Amino acid sequence: MGKTTHIQIIPEENIINKILHIRGCRVMLDSDLAELYDVPTKSLNLRVRRNLMRFPDDFMFQLTREEFDNLRFQIETSSWGGTRYLPYAFTEQGVAMLSSVLNSEVAINVNIRIIRVFTKMQEVVMANKDLLLRMEKVEKELAAQGGDIETVFYYLDQFIKYHDRPIEPIGFQQKDGK
Repeated sequence: MGKTTHIQIIPEENIINKILHIRGCRVMLDSDLAELYDVPTKSLNLRVRRNLMRFPDDFMFQLTREEFDNLRFQIETSSWGGTRYLPYAFTEQGVAMLSSVLNSEVAINVNIRIIRVFTKMQEVVMANKDLLLRMEKVEKELAAQGGDIETVFYYLDQFIKYHDRPIEPIGFQQKDGK
């Protein structure tokens, strides 16, 4: 078994809260990873730039200005207001590759923790795949029936409007009240 370390263990929730969904991928931003690794973002990105061959597009990509602005809006934070560069987003494979360029004990242990969280998230998705597929089917059926339901409500509304009018008597009526 491996040697034990006395490094503080990062709670899963802290990692999960830093995993974002961008371009259909689960990713972590360079600044969040740098915080977890306890290194400046600039140092992390410098090491990545020196090893770009290890980070193809499916491991890491730079956010567009639109993605970055949308992300800032969603998170409602101004702490990124002074950044000069658009952040990098690392996929699960990119995070795993970071351990080869950040060769510290902290980085290795944090990477192991992050990869375990990514794996656990994938297991949860796979375990609930049938449920997700059923929910998607129900949503599609409801969307298809939406027009039919609107038509029913339209005719109900017309029916109510028609019956709210005063009803004129029909048939034979006597003039003297008898």
